[in-house]
Order: sequence, then structure tokens, then C-alpha cells
Amino acid sequence: MQDYEKLGAFFLGKEVGTDGEMKDDLVLYDSKDLTTHAVIIGMTGSGKTGLGIGLLEEAAIDNIPVIAIDPKGDLGNILLTFPTQKADAFRPWVNTQEALNKGFSADEYAEKQAALWKKGLKSWGQDAKRIKKLKKSADFTIYTPGSNAGLGVSVLSSFTAPSEKVRNDSDAFREKVQATATSILALLGMDADPLTSREHILLSNIFNHYWAQNKSLDIGGLIGAIQQPPFEKIGVMDLENIYSSKDRFSLAMKVNALLAAPGFQTWMEGEALDAGRLFYTPDGKPRVSVMSIAHLSDSERMFFVCMLLSELISWMRSQPGTSSLRAILYMDEIFGYMPPTANPPSKTLFLTLLKQARAYGLGLVLATQNPVDLDYKGLSNCGTWFLGRLQTERDKARVLDGLEGAGGGGLDRKTLENTLTNLGKRRFMLHNVHEDGPVVFNTRWVMSYLSGPMTRDQIGTLMDKRKKKAPAEMPQLPAARIVQKVEAKVKKESIHQEEQPPILSPKIHQYFLPVDRRGSDNDTLIYHPHVIGAADVGYSNRTYDVEEQKRMVFVTEADDSPISVDWDEAEALEIDLDNLSDEAESGAAYAESAKVLSKEKSYTSWERTFKRWIKAEKILTVYKSPTFKLVSNPGESEGDFRVRLQEAAREMRDEKVAALRKKYASKFTTLENRLMRAEQTIEVQQEQSKNKKMDTVISFGTAILGSLMGRKRISATSARSMGSAIKKVGSSRKEAEDVERAQEKYDAVKAQLEELELQSKEDIEKLEASYNAQEEELKEIIIKPKASELHVHMVGLAWLPYYQDRKGKLTQAWL
Repeated sequence: MQDYEKLGAFFLGKEVGTDGEMKDDLVLYDSKDLTTHAVIIGMTGSGKTGLGIGLLEEAAIDNIPVIAIDPKGDLGNILLTFPTQKADAFRPWVNTQEALNKGFSADEYAEKQAALWKKGLKSWGQDAKRIKKLKKSADFTIYTPGSNAGLGVSVLSSFTAPSEKVRNDSDAFREKVQATATSILALLGMDADPLTSREHILLSNIFNHYWAQNKSLDIGGLIGAIQQPPFEKIGVMDLENIYSSKDRFSLAMKVNALLAAPGFQTWMEGEALDAGRLFYTPDGKPRVSVMSIAHLSDSERMFFVCMLLSELISWMRSQPGTSSLRAILYMDEIFGYMPPTANPPSKTLFLTLLKQARAYGLGLVLATQNPVDLDYKGLSNCGTWFLGRLQTERDKARVLDGLEGAGGGGLDRKTLENTLTNLGKRRFMLHNVHEDGPVVFNTRWVMSYLSGPMTRDQIGTLMDKRKKKAPAEMPQLPAARIVQKVEAKVKKESIHQEEQPPILSPKIHQYFLPVDRRGSDNDTLIYHPHVIGAADVGYSNRTYDVEEQKRMVFVTEADDSPISVDWDEAEALEIDLDNLSDEAESGAAYAESAKVLSKEKSYTSWERTFKRWIKAEKILTVYKSPTFKLVSNPGESEGDFRVRLQEAAREMRDEKVAALRKKYASKFTTLENRLMRAEQTIEVQQEQSKNKKMDTVISFGTAILGSLMGRKRISATSARSMGSAIKKVGSSRKEAEDVERAQEKYDAVKAQLEELELQSKEDIEKLEASYNAQEEELKEIIIKPKASELHVHMVGLAWLPYYQDRKGKLTQAWL
């Protein structure tokens, strides 16, 4: 078995000859080629799922993260990897009914499946070591939005404001706003045109208003904003003339009814819909995130896919450009999401990704069994086509039309049609615009056990341990912790409410956070007192080129104990100080405040302790990579830094691979030409032997070069022309000593080829060991606040607004 673990290459299978027999030549697909996207087309039973999972396995081994949208439930099989290859590992996942239909008990069938997989993997040179490598390389997770079977995805709990980079990009910001509005209306079953639908226009303006100020909305805030928008005009027209309060209330009721529907709470639970966290764990390990949506209705699927694609576009545009493959978006069945004529909400988003993702290193892989239902104008952006067995002549014609539109105009249509007609199971024609021509190949045996669509219980079993760990992986936001602490205090101390705030000395500065969201009619607006501290903090370190200025705002509670205020309990508050007000909302209530809050001296003391706390606790930690000579940015976590390191390492590796290819391609070609010239002088009578020897030499050289080139092999043109020259020698006769000298020269050049092979292997091994950022030990650098650049803006009394319902539950009223 040849070595298939190549640098930046995916091992997909082996070539199939024109006679239909599988050859020894490996099909190695350059990961960089996937930045121009790929499409997999094949009818049921063609082996499409196996090819897709095999490709995702290769990506994981190469530390490339994946988000895989799974409408059918098959992709969860990528978690079924068993290094022991024993029957008891397979037993929970075998299809009992399938076993009975074949005349076996479940235990017997598990034995047979284990033996089948062990034999299949061995035949392709794969073993337990490679399976362990796969499992170690990435974190494999199944998410089930709208269900608690797998890990939840909190799609509706928060409509988070886009990043600053997206907000500053008018086109990207507009697309994000419109996609979010479209997705929500799709969930409500409303096919809304962005230009004419007043529902769409209203929601778009609401998101535009809050997000432009970097304010996120939750579902409750959205419902409140629909009823009472933060603006009175849309364009130049009054809001009431476009969308009356009565009609807005009806829309708010629809959203609220959706929220109150049985089981809908699951849409608000789980990890945030954050592309960065779906691609990587908090500590920077690549993820394969399977988004299982088989259990959802059509409208729910469309809603989730649109929200996910919108988030991916925002994430993508916040990344620096790259020519290497940064991440993969895989969709197992694209049917219905990018049709040729209709325009579902998802179509525009997919087209945007296909046109723009290449520049950011995001590769799309779209799979389908229905080629006539795909928009081939969009798929003309796909540089790689994997074509399996097709059902009808119409399907073949449609695929060939698409290939020509994708830059395959120079292909022989009749030959391709014949090739497609003769494809068997697990055999695909690979057309890659980065290669010289198409190739037919047999897919390799996948390491994952293909058990078929996974049931809810099976997903639950796989994710049970992860769900127990999930709360630790999702740190609570500061605002949520503030609310939680106040609720705990209210329950413990039975705090009284007052109609007016306490009368304080004018020297005590009081601040009121703005009320940015609307509560329900039965809620009470109540202000709770906190101590607020705000400071500008500077950090400086010339050695590591760190010059950072931060504005920090913290709030904490005060009591009448000897300590009164503990800054270690303070929570960060995301607010612009200019938005703080001197006045409260009319009609609000006020929670009872501690006596210490009415003393001027308290604030003087708290300011001193606040400054000492900032100096001691608010240190800046940066990380240095000794290997790559890079330092993390201020505020960049170790996990995020490792992600950036891995991407930088991949770019450097790709450049080195290209250089090695160029270096060794030239050297191998030179030595092969020398070898063949030496062979010309050997006796003409042994032409048959010489031709066989020459073929062996050519295969020898190209196999060595394959360790760098994958399918990009050296041309055999020179070899063919040399062969023609040999045939013309004919009557040439040399003396015995001339033949001996030629043989000596031949042996010497062959020895040089062998030496070059060893040298290339050494270079490859060094390259492989040099570009693994996941396991590098980083140097931690601590930078303390600079005393001369620490300025305290304020320490005063802050009143935070909450809505309190009849049961006493508090909800923050600020954003």
C-alpha cells in the first residue's frame, strides 16, 4: 500500500482504469482546491454519503474545521469510529431490522459488521492508529436545533449585534439585517419580499437601529420593539401610516405565540449560534459540528439554515483573506435550498457564499441526488465536481451542461457521457479545474461506521456526556450574572420597594441606565442600586509591541457589612458612558438601598479600592508562539490565538509544499531524462526488456514525486518521446564495453534517484513536524496596567432597570 498521508492532501480513493479495474494509483485531492468549492452528485446507492464522510474525515485529520448541515440524519455517523474494531463497539449502532431481514440476530450482525469494517479498512491500508488520529484531531459534535436530543443551539435567545468589521461594511451589514428578518418571517410561514413586505421592512429597521449601536436583542426585546419601535418614521413616512400599532401588535402576538408553543423553548437553549465556536472549541481545537435538522419541519429547516448561513457570512467577512483552506461548510442534501427558478430565502445566502467565500478560505461542499433541481449558475462557481451514478438521461444532460458552465468547455462531452453511464457503486468521476483532466476513482473505505440515518435516541446516547459538560463550556454573560445575583438577593432579603429614590447628597453622583426594551403589560419597572466604577486603563510593553487602551465599566452590589463593597464580585457592564442618564423613567419603583450608599465617604473609599483592584487584577495576558514567532493580540484568548496560529501554519505549510514540489519536480525530471538517455545505448535487441524497464523507471520517479504532488504528477511526454527515439535506433550496435559503461551510468543515475527519494522523505517529515500549532507550548506574558495611564472616570451610584413579573422574576430592561 502506498503512503497516503500527504501534506495538505485528502486521500479519497484509487483510480479506475478504462477497463473498469481499480489501479494502485491513489487519488489525493489538494485541500487548497476546495477553496473553489465542490459539488457531489449521485443517485441513492451511488456511495455519495460515503464519499462525503470520507472527505470530512480527511479534513478533520488535517485540522480543518467543518460545519455540516445534515437534513437526512446520516452525517452523525462520523462519530461512530471504533479503534478496537470489535463487535461490542458496533452492537449499539447496528440496524436490528436490517439484521433480521438478513437472517441474523443483532449480535451476529454486529460481529459481521465489525469483521466487514476491519477487512475493508485493512484492504485500504488503514488501521486503528489512523482511527485514533482522526478522533484526536478534532472535536466531533452533533447539534439538534429545536430539540434536546443532541446539543442545543440557542437561535432565538439572542440576536447578537454583528462584529464591528461587519457593521462598518455597509453591504455586509445590510445582508445580515435582511437575512435575519427573512429567517424570522420564514419561521412564521411568511414569504416576505424585502422591498415590499411591511413586516420585513419593520423588522429590518428594528435590527438596523439596535445593531448600528452595537446593541443585541433577545426575543423579548424584539417583541417589545415590534409593539413600540424605537423610531417614528420609516424613510420619510410616519410609522403609523406604514404599519399601524394595531397591526404591529398582531405581528408581535404571532412571534409571542411561536415562543409560547409547546417545545419551542428548545430553540432558546444551548450554545449560541456562533460560527467561530461551531468551528473551534474554546481552547482552539478544530470541530466537526454536525447540524442535524432531520426532525424539523420545512419552515423550521429553512429558518435555521438561513440563520446559520447568515452567521457564516458575518463570520467569514470578519476573517483576514487567505489562499489556504480555513474551514468547510458541507450540506448533505441541497435540494430545495438553491433551486434553478424559485427564490427561497436560502438561495441568496448560498450564492453569496459561493461567490465570496473563496477569498476567505471557506470551502463549500454541496451534495445532492437531484441535479435538475440545482441552480447551475450558482454551481458554475464550483471548481470540483464529484459525479456518481445518475438516474436518468435528463440528469446526465443537466450535469454535463453544468460542467461546461463551470469551465469544462474543453471536455469531450460524448466521452464524459459514456463514462457517467458506466459508473458503478462507490465510483465517481472527479473533474477538478485545478487538474489536467477528469479521473474516475473508487472511494476509499471510510473509518466511520455507516449505520444509516441516526435516531433521536442514538444521537442522545452519543451526546449524553457532552450535554452534561455543556454548561461549563458556555460561560454566563456578565449581564445574566448581574440579574442572577440581584434575584438571589431579593429572594434572600425580601427587599422593599419605594416609589421614589432615596434623597442623597448632591456630591454623590447618581446614574440611571437607559430602558432599552419594553416589558409586558403586567410587569413592573424597578430600579436596583449598584456601585458603578469606570476607568481608562493603559497597557504597554515594547518587547512584544503591545500598546493597548481599554475603557472598563464594572458594577457591584453594596451592603452594610464592614467590607460593604467587594470589587472581586463586580461584573463588567457593556455600556457607553454617554448613554447614562441623570433621570429615571417615570412611574418606576425603586428597590431598598443599603445605608452605606447614602454616605459621601463611602464613594471616596470605594474609588481608592477600585483603583487598587484594577492595578492588581485587571492584568493583560498575551501569548507568544516560539515556533511561529507570533504574539497574540490584546484580549485574544489562548484558544483564539491557537486558531490563528493554525491558520498561519497552514498557509506557511502550503507555501513550503509548493516550493518542495517545484524543487523536486525539476530534479526528478532531470534525473529521469538522464536515466533514459543512458538506456538508449543498451542493446537494441532487448527492446521488449528495455521498454519494460523504462516503464518501471517512469513509475518509480512519479511515485516518489507523488508524495509531494498528489495527483499533480510530472508529465510523461518526455518519456514517450524518449521511447520513440529508442525505437528509431534500430541498427545501432555498440561494443560490449560501451554497453557496460552505459549500464554503469544507468546504475549511477538510479542511485541518485534513490538518494533523492530519501532526501524528499526527510524534507516531508520535517515539514509535517513543523506546522502543528495545536500542540505547541505557548509562552504566557503578563502585562500589568501602567500606573501613569490609569484614569478613574467615576465611582458612583448606578440604578439598573429591571422588569419584575408577578412571580418576582427579573428581566434586564437595558441592552
